[in-house]
Amino acid sequence: MAESETGVVAAGHPLTAQAGARVLREGGNAVDAAVAAMLTSFATEPLLTGLGAGGYMLVAGPATRPTLLDFFVQAPTRVGDGSEVELSAIEVSFGDAEQMFYVGPASCGVYGVPAGICEAASRWGTMPLEHLAAPAARLADEGVMLNAGQAYVAEILVDLLTSTPECAALWAPGGSLLREGELLRDPALADALMRLAHDGAEPFYSGDIASAVCDWLGERGGSLRKTDLAGYRAIEREPVEVAYRDRRVLTNPPPSAGGTLLAYALALLDRGASPPALRSVVAAMAAAQSERTPEFVEGLDQPGFVGRFLASRLGSTTHISVMDAEGCACSATCTNGEGSGVVVPGTGMHLNNVMGEQDLNPLGFHLYPAGRRLPSMMAPTVLMRDGEVELVLGSAGSNRIRSALLQTIVGVVDHALPVREAVQAPRVHFEDGVLFAEPGVELDELGSEVRTVHFGALNLFFGGVQAVLRDGSRLSGAGDPRRGGVAVSA
Repeated sequence: MAESETGVVAAGHPLTAQAGARVLREGGNAVDAAVAAMLTSFATEPLLTGLGAGGYMLVAGPATRPTLLDFFVQAPTRVGDGSEVELSAIEVSFGDAEQMFYVGPASCGVYGVPAGICEAASRWGTMPLEHLAAPAARLADEGVMLNAGQAYVAEILVDLLTSTPECAALWAPGGSLLREGELLRDPALADALMRLAHDGAEPFYSGDIASAVCDWLGERGGSLRKTDLAGYRAIEREPVEVAYRDRRVLTNPPPSAGGTLLAYALALLDRGASPPALRSVVAAMAAAQSERTPEFVEGLDQPGFVGRFLASRLGSTTHISVMDAEGCACSATCTNGEGSGVVVPGTGMHLNNVMGEQDLNPLGFHLYPAGRRLPSMMAPTVLMRDGEVELVLGSAGSNRIRSALLQTIVGVVDHALPVREAVQAPRVHFEDGVLFAEPGVELDELGSEVRTVHFGALNLFFGGVQAVLRDGSRLSGAGDPRRGGVAVSA
């Protein structure tokens, strides 16, 4: 656990967190640090994020109006003339559970990361983007040694990483998959990072990189068009706000789904005793899951949906959390899905497979109209207490994001746990009538009424929470060991 009075960064890889902490030490603010960490994560956590990904950033602090920047993936145009290819299926095993993912050219949506980085740096940053990008570019060019966490993700995604010659050239350059301790180099990514720093987002949306991406996909039956990219913008949104105990919880609003469902679960728990019993936590998870109906998904894109929703009922991803010495917090979550397997030569782009993610397409694939932001489960979150940021957190983990964040918040607020203990505490997740449980959770009070899948150890299936907590002038951070997370002080 990292402790400091001058700033803490929690992220999914040591080099990612170190990049952000270095920027804080150089005088940058929380957003500068988060942007530097994001850029670095493209080299250190390339299976989870990248320039072809999408995400969200929540910024809050004493001199900053809480703002959610939405740069998530949106649906491309479907031609509908029969020329488009179908999704390719791969099965991924988490050891104690399996999940099907869909990849290939048909899975690629309109990416948002280049637009999001440039908008965040322009709106809140104090340092030149080139200064933030240069160390990340050097890492990508010289190579990053795979640690145990990244090697494990590569192992379970081996079918994806060898699905195309371009992807295999990165991940299996000698004919076999890179393993822990071996070097992953991506000089094209290094060039792309510096191109972003020098020229901004324009080349990625209306310039030569955009043309290369669309031409490559078009030749392989993908549906992403140049008009889809040219019309993309990062969007400012007002965060969802819900009371929990004596805190204000700020999180991701519609059209994202995860923040609304997290807010709903917290509001349900807020009606009961503190700390809540496990039965109550599981019931809140089940209630949130049950609300993810076709009507809920369709309604997310309608103005005023979250207010109506809460009022009527209540009365492969990576995350970076930063808090600086001034109390400014930045919570940024990005995902490439699992990646589509489509690596566009010369661009540094491994495109997302968000259009093939079942969790984000619960009503079926290819049903969203062009330009619609997909209803992500990602929920960068901030807890405010007495007008100041107390806790900044977020998680990876698809549908498990909301349950991971819910249990971490309960740990900090209701059980008064130090942030590291709250992040590392064993978790449960309820979905489709099944309770998934890590070892160490006392399930006796639930009896035999719930079908349970027991995991043998902490597992990345249950998310990857990165969090920073403020207690007076003291900051402490924790990275989730399930995904190799660490916290580094400035």
